[in-house]
Amino acid sequence: MERKESQDMGTMNVKKLLVRLAVPAVVAQVINLLYNIVDRIYIGHIEDIGAAALTGVGLFTPILMLLNAFAMMVGSGGAPRSSIALGQEQKEDAEKIVGNSFTMLLIFSVVLTIGFYFAVPTLLRWFGASDATLPYALSYSRIYILGCVFVLLVLGMNPFITAQGFAKISMMTTMIGALINIVLDPIFIFLLHLGVEGAAIATVLSQAVSCLWILKFLTGAKTNLKLKGSNMRLEARVILPCLALGISSFVMLSTESLLSISFNSSLSRYGGDLAVGAMTVITSISQLAVMPLQGVCQGGQPVISFNFGANKPERVKEAFYTQFAFCIAYIGIFWLIMMFCPKLIVQIFTPDKALVDYTVWALRIYMAGIFSLGFQLSCQQSFMALGQAKVSLLLACLRKLVLLIPLIFILPLFVQDKVFGVLLAEPVSDIAAAAITTFMFMSSFNRILKEGAKKIG
Repeated sequence: MERKESQDMGTMNVKKLLVRLAVPAVVAQVINLLYNIVDRIYIGHIEDIGAAALTGVGLFTPILMLLNAFAMMVGSGGAPRSSIALGQEQKEDAEKIVGNSFTMLLIFSVVLTIGFYFAVPTLLRWFGASDATLPYALSYSRIYILGCVFVLLVLGMNPFITAQGFAKISMMTTMIGALINIVLDPIFIFLLHLGVEGAAIATVLSQAVSCLWILKFLTGAKTNLKLKGSNMRLEARVILPCLALGISSFVMLSTESLLSISFNSSLSRYGGDLAVGAMTVITSISQLAVMPLQGVCQGGQPVISFNFGANKPERVKEAFYTQFAFCIAYIGIFWLIMMFCPKLIVQIFTPDKALVDYTVWALRIYMAGIFSLGFQLSCQQSFMALGQAKVSLLLACLRKLVLLIPLIFILPLFVQDKVFGVLLAEPVSDIAAAAITTFMFMSSFNRILKEGAKKIG
């Protein structure tokens, strides 16, 4: 390896290395929350229309998740393979992965921009938009979709910075964009009186700056893996294995989109706009649980992948179990907060008393099984770090496609309070999926390490 950051992957104390990589990754994920959460907080406080506008913007969530899904299919599939290639001292192959991934993201962005821009009015109606909420949903959606190329490039290319060990640079990507978004939101929303359109414009501009930051780094002198024009021509042998590995992330996020549609359509039918508005707030709060865990796993991924590629199984084990313990501890604390003082969190998003009271009730049901998420994500993401594409895909389908989405429609048939039945689907599926995923990982971990990594080239 050419640089100290990459050398440390195979020699530095594992716990110290994980802290060095995971802390910036966690900070980056938490800051990344601000893109959507800050928008929703400001929108929720727009005078007279806050509750309706917040609900409308929440209806855009399924499309947002799909955009993220395509970006992460490339980033979460390509980054581990580039790390493994670096561990095997195959830098040329690693750089081809970076270049091919960039081209794939550009192709996705063009197709998705055209498709979603014209389909969004119909889609929002399918998602549960009413006459009161559709105008706000449509105004926000079309502006965001026009700028989605920046969203895809940021989410898809930033993992290649982390994969090299430059966790602080990766953190700065999201920090720069989030800070710009925080500053621009009140200017566009309130000062320029642009409302939800202003929130969308602020988000797109902040993502554009983050995108320029990433491209500057990956074409600069400090990076180990350069983004080169000569590597941007798509090669099936390079990009297809990346997409195969990343398909599990795509399924996880795209089913999150389908999940959002299922929740919103069911809640709209049983509870109306108030229930959909509550789910908008709950979705934002649930990201406070998921994204720090993803940050920890993102920090652990290059350590696990590099040492797996370098055939150092003891370091892989130490990295995984350290990551595993932290995820369980964090989510346990989060679960306690959600059970005992949810109102303090909900009131940040809206001053509307009716919406606050309804959301507090719904949040306790929805979050009842969130403590199991630490088991689920740490094992799921470690399968990806070890290059286990098929198993990772299976587990990505399990929680949402096999369990959660069917339960959203089945459980209301057996309880008098239909909204309660819809919300109960979440903790039931969380606990079941976590138990199965943890068992599968623990029972196959040693076998995977014994078989070792296959050569990337």
